Amino acid sequence: MKLYFSPLACSLATRIALYEAGAEASYVEVDLKTNRTEEGADFRAIHPLGLVPALEIEGGEILAENAAVLQLVAERFPEAELAPRDPLGRARLQQWLCFIGTELHKAIYLPLLDEAAPAEVKAYALARADARLGWVARRLEGREFLLDRFSVADAYLFTVLNWSQVTPVDLKTWPALAAYHARLLARPSVARAFAEERARYVRELGRHAKGAPAAAGHATA
Repeated sequence: MKLYFSPLACSLATRIALYEAGAEASYVEVDLKTNRTEEGADFRAIHPLGLVPALEIEGGEILAENAAVLQLVAERFPEAELAPRDPLGRARLQQWLCFIGTELHKAIYLPLLDEAAPAEVKAYALARADARLGWVARRLEGREFLLDRFSVADAYLFTVLNWSQVTPVDLKTWPALAAYHARLLARPSVARAFAEERARYVRELGRHAKGAPAAAGHATA
């Protein structure tokens, strides 16, 4: 498998899941501003929409969209127990993946991260944060993970909550969320993935400061 990613974008969740599963995979960084891979290839020839994550599997087939990619990783490595096996458990997992992707990633964080978004749009997105993040916080009170054990939904939620560091969203408003984020950051697979991508992100910022193209970490699937 080959994961096309951009540092600290939502593709970080897939890297976490792959590390958690102990999977063998290669990783190709994508500059989302130029749509070029680190080798200079045209990423739109790989995924026409130019979005990450994009996971290349057997036969060169490409799977996109975060929820789909994460569920495939969980399915490919059942011994890692990254997804429940029972029908209700799988439905709960899909519920969380859908919620994180639509109500948090797209509805709140994406407008706040978008430099081109009007102030009114940003204010509207931020106004929705309390109800949605508050709901997640209540779920996590007295719980270690979203489900009964660590799952791909936790990998995705950690990734999205991590964007609070560069937006007006303050996780301290919801102590259960702040504690959850800190707890997951101490998990070996998460710590490794975050450290590696943070280093790449810092280098990306350096290139951008020098006038070289830099990836827009929020332009993700």
